[in-house]
Amino acid sequence: MRMMDKVFWKGVKVIKIIVKVFGEIKRLRPKNLLLLALSGLVNAFGVTVFLSPVKLYDSGISGTSMLLAQVTPPAWDLSFFLIVLNVPLFLYGLKKQGSRFTIYAIYTVMVYSLGAWLITDVLPIDVSLASPLAGSDLLLCALFGGLISGLGSGLAIRFGGAMDGIEVMAVIFSKKLGISVGTLVMGYNLILYIACGVVINSWILPLYSIVTYMAALKMVDAIVEGFDRAKSVYIVTTRHEEICASLSQVFEQGITVLQAQGFFSGAERKIVWIVLNRFQISRMRELVHAIDPSAYIAIYEVADVFKLEPEPAR
Repeated sequence: MRMMDKVFWKGVKVIKIIVKVFGEIKRLRPKNLLLLALSGLVNAFGVTVFLSPVKLYDSGISGTSMLLAQVTPPAWDLSFFLIVLNVPLFLYGLKKQGSRFTIYAIYTVMVYSLGAWLITDVLPIDVSLASPLAGSDLLLCALFGGLISGLGSGLAIRFGGAMDGIEVMAVIFSKKLGISVGTLVMGYNLILYIACGVVINSWILPLYSIVTYMAALKMVDAIVEGFDRAKSVYIVTTRHEEICASLSQVFEQGITVLQAQGFFSGAERKIVWIVLNRFQISRMRELVHAIDPSAYIAIYEVADVFKLEPEPAR
């Protein structure tokens, strides 16, 4: 009887999840779906046109799929492994990442898989022996393959999806293992490239694949966080009103004043907070020190800046 109760409640839980997922589908944004489809196609282009022809390996599940496609029968190709390996990982992370992310991620991988199949098996492009654009030049293929696949992965992350289930697993298990997400992903890729070297009995291609991984990593950072990050500026001063007036007049943007107190002296201070771009930093420093030479300025990089507009009343 207890077994039947467990089965019943587990079934109820599954039904609730399915209902929640279908409810989330109605809230998907057409713009995100369009750009996620573009990211999948871009990733497919980078991998199949630059990496696969010269046997270089992508990172994560994509690289794992490329290796498995090489050592298994032809019917089990890259597109097949991309779906078989990624989808279960995204579904496993459903509770942690949310249904909308899971739908976007699976959709992106489906487009990636479809794009890879179209390029390798349908379109009149020969990618069997060498890259149609870079030939057999391993360095060119590694760099451009990494940059283009990184562009696709970065677009996927920026618009709410993902291209690789390993990153989702890293997010889930990082706290449990006491290791950062980046360290887990890098550890997986290191094991992958070692496995590639053992399987093909050569280390040249795995070493070039590391170049691909680093190029992709830089491109993902640039797309997700922006090529030109904003600067968050904190100014500790006793002349905050004059500084605020000067900065407001020159830069014509909002400024926030925070109350602070020195730990040792107990003296009251004001902290002026403003977000600028990198070209405004030098001018800001001149303005502040002209008013208060003893002002303390701390500058931090900001990945992105959002201004949320209130929803209209219904």
